[in-house]
Amino acid sequence: MASINSNDNIACITDLKQSETTNMLGYIAEIDDIRQREYPMLKETTYLDHAGTTLYPKSLMDMFAKDMTSNLFGNTHSASPSSHLSMGRVEDIRLRALRFFKASPDHFDLVFVANATAGIKLILDGFREVQEGFWYGYHKDSHTSLVGARELATNGHHCFASDEEVEKWLAGSIEPDFGGTKNGLGIFAYPAQSNMNGRRLPLSWTTCLKSSMDENKIYSLLDAAALVSTSPLDLSDASVVPDFTVLSFNKMFGFPDLGALIIRKAAAPVLQKRKYFGGGTVEMATCGKENWHIQKQRNLHEQLEDGTLPIHSIIALGNAMTVHERLFGSMKLVSTHTSCLAEKLYNDLSDLRHANGTEVCKIYRDYHSSYADSSTQGPIIALNIRNSRGEWISNAEFQKLASIRNIQVRSGGLCNPGGIASHLDLQPWELRRNFSSGHRCGNENDIIDDKPTGVVRVSLGAMSNLRDVVSFIELLQEFFVETVATQQEPQAALSNRSELFVENLTVYPIKSCGGWQVPLDTTWVIKEEGLAWDREWCLVHQGTRIALSQKKHPRMALLRPSLVLDQGILRVRCRGPMPPSTPEEITVPLSADPNVFQSFDNGVPPYSLVCGEDVAAQTYSSKNIADFFSNIVGTPCTLARFPPVASGMSARHSKAHVNTRSKVERPDPVREKNAPLLLANESPILAISRASVNRLNEQIKVKGGKAAHASVFRANIIIAQDPSLAPGSELPYIEDQWRSLHVGEHLQLSVLGGCRRCQMVCVDQHSAEKNEEPFVTLAKTRRKEGKVFFGVHTALLGGDKNHSAMIKVGDKIVPVIDA
Repeated sequence: MASINSNDNIACITDLKQSETTNMLGYIAEIDDIRQREYPMLKETTYLDHAGTTLYPKSLMDMFAKDMTSNLFGNTHSASPSSHLSMGRVEDIRLRALRFFKASPDHFDLVFVANATAGIKLILDGFREVQEGFWYGYHKDSHTSLVGARELATNGHHCFASDEEVEKWLAGSIEPDFGGTKNGLGIFAYPAQSNMNGRRLPLSWTTCLKSSMDENKIYSLLDAAALVSTSPLDLSDASVVPDFTVLSFNKMFGFPDLGALIIRKAAAPVLQKRKYFGGGTVEMATCGKENWHIQKQRNLHEQLEDGTLPIHSIIALGNAMTVHERLFGSMKLVSTHTSCLAEKLYNDLSDLRHANGTEVCKIYRDYHSSYADSSTQGPIIALNIRNSRGEWISNAEFQKLASIRNIQVRSGGLCNPGGIASHLDLQPWELRRNFSSGHRCGNENDIIDDKPTGVVRVSLGAMSNLRDVVSFIELLQEFFVETVATQQEPQAALSNRSELFVENLTVYPIKSCGGWQVPLDTTWVIKEEGLAWDREWCLVHQGTRIALSQKKHPRMALLRPSLVLDQGILRVRCRGPMPPSTPEEITVPLSADPNVFQSFDNGVPPYSLVCGEDVAAQTYSSKNIADFFSNIVGTPCTLARFPPVASGMSARHSKAHVNTRSKVERPDPVREKNAPLLLANESPILAISRASVNRLNEQIKVKGGKAAHASVFRANIIIAQDPSLAPGSELPYIEDQWRSLHVGEHLQLSVLGGCRRCQMVCVDQHSAEKNEEPFVTLAKTRRKEGKVFFGVHTALLGGDKNHSAMIKVGDKIVPVIDA
C-alpha cells in the first residue's frame, strides 16, 4: 500500500533559500489544518480536478460576504459616493492583479473579462477588423479556445505539430503562408502549460518571436490559465514577454468566476481597430440624423471593457488575493508544494504492476518534460489504465469507481484535441469514424477498435496533500491492480428438466422512478419494446429537456407509480414525507389523450435527450404535474411520454453490449437485430438471477458490507431456481451462458448480452440513500473487459410491432445455453 511520509515533500525543497525553506516547511506542516479549517467541502472527499477549477476557502467567502454587507457599491458609471467607492476598489484591484504578475502599469494594462476564452475572443475582435486579414499559428497542445481562433484567420492558419517545428519557424527555416497576401500580420498562440498533461512549454518563444520576425508583425498570445493556477508568471520585462496573456482567476483562487486579458501596451493599436462599442467605452455617441461616436482614450481598458463591469466579482478578486497570500504565501511555494506531490504521484503510478509484471498505467508524459523539473512539468498527470492482458479500462468505468470512493477527477478529451490525438495516436480518419459511431466526449463509448478516445486527468492544487495522492493510488490498487490471476466463477450446467421460474415481474412506468410489481395472479403482455407500460414515461428538466435519472437525482426512487388498469390511469405517489403544499398523488390517463400534452406551432414536440439520444417525447402541459415532480425531486422538471412503436413516432433501438463471456461469438442474427425501445437505457427487458443476487450478497457480507436488495438492479424479470432443489445447488451467474429463454408455453426471449452497471445500483430504492455497495463488490468480482456486468438484456424473440406474448409470475423457464 502507498504510505504517507512527510519526507517525500521535505526532500523536494532542499534547493530553496533558508527563508523559503522555512516557509515551505511551515506550509507543509499546516496544510492539513488549513484544509480542515478552510475547506470543509473536502471532508471525506479527494479532489483531484484543480486544472478544471481549484477550490475556494471558507475565509474568502466570509471576507467577501462581510465586504458586501459592510459597504455600498454602486455602478462605476455613476457619480454617486457608492460609485466612487466601486471605481476606487476596481482600479486598486486592477493594479494589484498586474503586480501579482510583476507587470508594470507603465507597460501593461489589464482588462477584466469573463474568463480566458472571453479574453481570446476580445483579441480576435480587433484582428478581424484588419482589412488585409491576418494569419494564425497555434501549437498542437492548445486548448480548444485557442484552436477555435483559426476560423477567423482569413490569411490562413497553421497548427505546429511539435516544439521542434515551432523553433524551426522562429529560426526562419519555415515561412508561414499568409494566404497569398504580402501582409505579414498574424498571431502565434500557445499554452504556457498543457491543460491535458501539464507539460510546460517554453516561455522563451515570445522572446525569439520578437527578434526573428523583422518584416512581418506576428503578435504573441499566451494562454496562461493552466500555468498560473499553481505557478508564478513573471511579466517584469516588457520587451520579451507575450503581447497578450489570458487567464482565469477561478483556476487560481476558486472564486470569483472572472478572467483577465493582460495587454502589452505596445501591442494595443491592433485591438483599437475593433468597431463595436458599448456601455462606458465611449465618451459620446449619436444616433438619428448623424451616427458617430468618440472612443474613450485615457486608458486602454476603458475602451475594451464593454458595459457595466462585474463589480462584485472584481471586489471578490481582491479578497481572494488577500486570503490566498495569507494561507499559502507565494506562488513559488505553491509551485514547489504541488510539484513535490506530482512527482510522488507520478513515481507511485509508474511503479504499479499487475501480478504478471505488466504496467497498470500508461502515463502520457511529453518527452520534453520531467516531473523532477517544475520548469518543464506542472502538477497534472494524464493516464489510461490497462488490465493484466494489456486491454484498456474504460474511462467511464473508472469514473464510476472513483465516484463511489468520492474521488473527483476529469476524464475524456479535456478540450485538447491536438494533445489527445497525438498522445493516443488517433488519426483524423479514426476521429471521424469514432464520431460517426456515436462517440461523444463523456459518454461510455470510449474505447473503439482497441484504442481509448480520451484520458483520465489527475491535477493537484495549492490545498492538495499527501493523503490525496495516497487515496488515488489506493483506488487503483483496490480495483485495478490484479494481484493474482483472474479467477472466473465456475460454470455449471443445468439439467434437461426445468429448474428455473419467474419469481417476480416489475414494470417501471416512469424511467428511473420506483417499480410496480405485477400482481401474482396477473398475466402480463410483452411486446417487442418490452413489458407493457414499461418506461413509457420519463421526467425531463424543464430547461434542458434532458431526461433525469437516479444517478444525479436519487429522490426519484421515492416516486412510486402504479398502474390502475380498471380506471385507465397511472397514479404516482411518493414514499416518505411530502414537501409542503404538495398533493399526495397525481394521476394521468393511460390513453394517449392529446389534450394533456403541450401543443407546438408545427405540431412536433421538441426533442428530449434520453440516454444521449434525441427523442420526440410529448410533455404534459399541467402545471400541477410539473410542480408535483419538481417539489419531490428537487429540480425543475415535468413528466413526458414516449409513445410505443405502433404510434408511428420514431423508435429507439437496443444497444445491448456483446455477451460478457468473450469478445468472439458465433454470429446470431437474433442478437444482431436491434430491438426497438421506449425509454429503457439499452434493451427492452432486463433480467437478473436470484442465485446471482444471493452470491453477490454473500461476498458483500464477508467484507462487512450492507447486502443489496434485488430492487437496486431494477430488473423487469427476476429468475429463480426451483426451491425444491437440494441446498447448495444454486447456480449463480449461469445467465452468462444463456443464449435464449423459453418461458411458459409460448414465450421466447433472446438474450442480447450482459448488462453494464454503474453506481446507480448503489441507490437504496426504499430510502433513496446512496451506499458503496453493491457496486464496489461487483467491480471486484464481475468486471470483464474493463466493464462491470450484472444481469442480462433480453428481447422478445421473433417479435414485430404487431406481435406480443404473455408472461406471469411462476412461469417455468428453460434456457438455451451456449455450448
